[in-house]
This record gives sequence, C-alpha cells and structure tokens, in this order.
Amino acid sequence: MGRLKELKKYVNKKLSEMKDPDEMLKAAGHLYGVSMSAELIAQKRGLDTELAGMAGMLHDLYAYESGSYEDHAHKGADLARKVLEKLGLTSSEETDIICSAIYHHDDKAAVDAPMDEVLKDADAMHHIYNDLSKEVKEKEAARYADLKKEFGIEA
Repeated sequence: MGRLKELKKYVNKKLSEMKDPDEMLKAAGHLYGVSMSAELIAQKRGLDTELAGMAGMLHDLYAYESGSYEDHAHKGADLARKVLEKLGLTSSEETDIICSAIYHHDDKAAVDAPMDEVLKDADAMHHIYNDLSKEVKEKEAARYADLKKEFGIEA
C-alpha cells in the first residue's frame, strides 16, 4: 500500500472520531481537497507529489482534533511529526519537509521553502474553489492571482 493511502487510513480513523457528522464531512472535504490540490501544484512545480499530498492530509488535523484554530499551524506541525514517526511512513528528512509546510501554511504573506509554498497555495486554492460565491480573502488574493497565471487561467 502506498504511503499516502496508508496515511489517509489513519486520518480517516481520526476524523471518524469527531462527534459532529457535519463537521467531520467538512474536515474530510478540506483535508482531501487540499491534499489533491497540493499534489497537482507539486507536480506542476516538479516537486514530490506524495509528500505534498501527505502535508495536505495532515495540515489541519490538529484543528479538527482539538476544535481550535489557535496557533493550529505550529501545533499541527508537532502533531504531524508525532503521527509520521508513529506510522514510520517517512524518513526524517521527508518528515521535516512535511512539518515545515504545515508549520508555515497559515502565513500566506511570507515566502518560504518550495513545499511550504505548495501547501499554502493548495490551502488557498481549496478555500477559494470550495465556494466560488464567497469573496476571496484578502490574505489569499495575491496567491490566487499567481496560481491562475501559473495554470494559464487568466481573469
């Protein structure tokens, strides 16, 4: 079984423990959406699609488990490291790459390492395309414009 598929089994189990079924569906939709978007963006940029997908699957797991978004990116990186070490799915270097992306994913204004940028863009992409009737958040507008250019989608 592939590493991403194995990680999805773990995440699915954690999500199934959520008490509110509507929140569980919302969480699953977001984690899977960001994971797939991250894989697409990573492929376009010549980066490791599997690691990108893994970062996407784990990036908000802390928030969903704890019910809090307070410092969720930093705390989420710590949780992701524990999960990846427990499951033994990644090397220490790969774990560092995934955890860095999660740690930085909420700071959409900064420019960080390439995989960090993949996760930020995937998160923004899912926020925007999940509900096109909503206005694009100011902190994601520049990323959205850049993503449209990168993918040849002009306004």
